[in-house]
Amino acid sequence: MATLSLRLSPPIPTRTFRPIVASSNGTLLGVASSRPRSTGGPVIKEIPLEEIRRPLMRTRANDQNKVKELMDSIRVIGLQVPIDVLEVDGVYYGFSGCHRYEAHQRLGLPTIRCKVRRGTKETLRHHLR
Repeated sequence: MATLSLRLSPPIPTRTFRPIVASSNGTLLGVASSRPRSTGGPVIKEIPLEEIRRPLMRTRANDQNKVKELMDSIRVIGLQVPIDVLEVDGVYYGFSGCHRYEAHQRLGLPTIRCKVRRGTKETLRHHLR
């Protein structure tokens, strides 16, 4: 009879999973971390609509059919993709997610889920060009 020998080298890496964080209405906010964030990367958070400045709103028109479709979707399953927001000196600026933002406004929702990244005044000037 043959002998089978099994050698594992190098060790098989293990994976650790972190709990998912959700808001009170059940929408996914992100993955919880036990480590402090030191990379300065984007974070997901709920921000009141009135705290987000929309400097390009006057220069763009939203497709009202798309806004209505988003309103229906948000009513049923919540916002699935957060809007991108730039935080400069504690002030939030939104340059994308115009349809999602308007859908939240028209639904009367007080907050919107945002992917927030910090930037400098120079970064803000770049977005305003």
